[in-house]
Amino acid sequence: MTTKQPIWAWLVPVLALGCQVVAMVAGVGPYLALLCGIALGGAVLVAVHHAEVVAHRVGEPFGTLVLALAVTAIESSLILSMMFSGGQDMAVLARDSIYAAVMIICTGVVGSCLLMGALAHREQTFRVEGARAGLAALFVLASLSLVFPAFTTSTPGGTYSSSQLVFVAISSAVLWAVFVFVQTVRHRDYFIPEPNSSDPEAHAAPPTVAQTWASFGLLLLSLSIVVGLAKKLSPTIEKAVAKANAPRAVVGIVIAGLVLLPETWAAVRAARANRLQTSMNLAVGSALATIGLTVPLVVIAASFFHLPLVLGLSSKEMALLALTFLVTAVTLGTGRTYLMQAAVHLVLFAAYLFFAFVP
Repeated sequence: MTTKQPIWAWLVPVLALGCQVVAMVAGVGPYLALLCGIALGGAVLVAVHHAEVVAHRVGEPFGTLVLALAVTAIESSLILSMMFSGGQDMAVLARDSIYAAVMIICTGVVGSCLLMGALAHREQTFRVEGARAGLAALFVLASLSLVFPAFTTSTPGGTYSSSQLVFVAISSAVLWAVFVFVQTVRHRDYFIPEPNSSDPEAHAAPPTVAQTWASFGLLLLSLSIVVGLAKKLSPTIEKAVAKANAPRAVVGIVIAGLVLLPETWAAVRAARANRLQTSMNLAVGSALATIGLTVPLVVIAASFFHLPLVLGLSSKEMALLALTFLVTAVTLGTGRTYLMQAAVHLVLFAAYLFFAFVP
């Protein structure tokens, strides 16, 4: 990690923003869609770079918290904007997006991190105290938001009544806030990686305050571009999904995957650099923020603007979610990881994708 910003760190966001503006004005044709895809990839890489600059200045776990909060806030904005414009057809968008994000993080992101770490270092360790607390909160939040609506009887069709929505929104926000307090104040040591002599970035001089603020601003800009380009590309993705006769829920998976690219790339890089604690902070923290922040915002918007909102999952999705949580609790319960855990998570990720395309 160098203290001097490379020219591409600010040039790529500017070019990607220009590409987004052109797409907004001229529309997304086949060639412009390809250009937007390249710009999207560049924005992801730049977002990860600036997140690492901020993290290097403020230290763990604040650095990973910055990236998780930024991505989740922008993802929530994307969901709300599509709900406002989509009407009844977007009633399940929040559910599909939250479910996709949780499954991608718990299976794909965690599995990729464990695989990269196992290939490079055979075995890795992390503080199990922090992971257990985060996973316990995640299990409760996901059950309240995605599972219980399918079993309540006050309203039909996987929905909550107004009072139930208020309870779930408050519970989600409170539980997420308590976790952040524990992570950053009360038990911060549970989330701080051990000193790693093999990681050259750990010994680099921290960036200046001015460079940190510049990176923070460029991080927000890059993440905004990621979501903006993902939204512009979503009609193209929808057409491709329809042409392939795939279920509509696949669109939510693709969009969630695009939005989570910065966190995924940052987590995988950290695991390969033998900083698995940082990877786990990103994965668990992002999954928690996806529910703890998104659900209250969506509930407030749906209640105030009378938007249709369906949260309950189908039985197949609930079974896959329960299996994912069980496997995650088992594989991450010891604080030591190797190749077998990676294989289990990635196979589960493949099963999730397969049954999404072939329900």
